[in-house]
Amino acid sequence: MEKAEFGFVRDLVEVTDSALSKQVSALEEADWVAIQKGRAGRRPRTWLSLTSEGRAVYQRHLSALRAIAAG
Repeated sequence: MEKAEFGFVRDLVEVTDSALSKQVSALEEADWVAIQKGRAGRRPRTWLSLTSEGRAVYQRHLSALRAIAAG
């Protein structure tokens, strides 16, 4: 998946709009997440995507979790 709609991510991780917005802002500041605003019909929408640096950080995180789980 290249990008995800804000509402989808919010529902997936089961947090409030406010909590997700704060986290996304911090991730954007770190240049790990890109935010794209637009419209779907007449409704405003926000899409989130990982930057290349964000993907690399995520992959390192997954590797560390796998190492922990492997013992």
